[in-house]
Amino acid sequence: MGSHQHDASAGASAGVGALPEPVTEAGRVGLDALLARPGKAVIALDFDGTLAPIVPDPDQARAHPDAAPALARLAPRVASVAVITGRPAGVAVRYGGFAGVAGLEHLVVLGHYGAERWDAASGGVSAPAPHPGVAAVRAELPGVLDGVGAWQGTWVEEKGRAVAVHTRRAEDPQAAFEMLREPLGALAARHGLIVEPGRMVLELRPPGMDKGVALEEWVRSVGAECVVYAGDDLGDLPAFAAVSKLRADGIPGLLVCSGSDEVAELRERADVVVDGPSGVVQLLSALASRLA
Repeated sequence: MGSHQHDASAGASAGVGALPEPVTEAGRVGLDALLARPGKAVIALDFDGTLAPIVPDPDQARAHPDAAPALARLAPRVASVAVITGRPAGVAVRYGGFAGVAGLEHLVVLGHYGAERWDAASGGVSAPAPHPGVAAVRAELPGVLDGVGAWQGTWVEEKGRAVAVHTRRAEDPQAAFEMLREPLGALAARHGLIVEPGRMVLELRPPGMDKGVALEEWVRSVGAECVVYAGDDLGDLPAFAAVSKLRADGIPGLLVCSGSDEVAELRERADVVVDGPSGVVQLLSALASRLA
């Protein structure tokens, strides 16, 4: 698929209105279904690495400046646009600049892998009570990091319903990541949580929800007849799997990888690979132009 992936990336950046050619038959069927019946389509996207460039400090992440305008052009032409993220829904809304944008009146942000939901129509977030294990893990985490000598260069991100340990700032990010997998896995298991690995990050969170569950539930609740999902990280693999399941049930889908050499598995399963958040924005703009 390698050479085809480069072709797809080039197609996405060839200019406004230029759509990349999916490298799989299922992807071509998905794109054709979207273009034929946009009013029955769900466009779902990850946030970090897909709409927002990856940065060393996750608190400094912001959506690509053209992301909200591109979504605002596209959203009125499709059944639903949803952002599905591991972040708290409200944080993704702030960092994405999504609130109060004309055209995004029906945007939905599914935060904490779908445990939270923000609706642009109401501006409110609905969510269940937090898992008690998160507070216990948060309290014990400094001791665990200290015990393995992994505090230098690591960054603990408070996510409300989860806690994430980033190693991107460490002297050897991959070594720190590998060293922490086992102790953090044990810590999570003691308190009924799971560890979700990502791009130089290990997130400790409650089980039972992932982007795949959130995506499938949303697609079915909307009554969609096709779906597009764009992601960049290991946490997006369940959403890719959900699209495959929906395809098997007769709902065409298009899988987009926001290109990253760090997550080869996602690239290999994608129908289209674009050049990071800028490529995602170009794809959204091209879709909006085709559907205008």
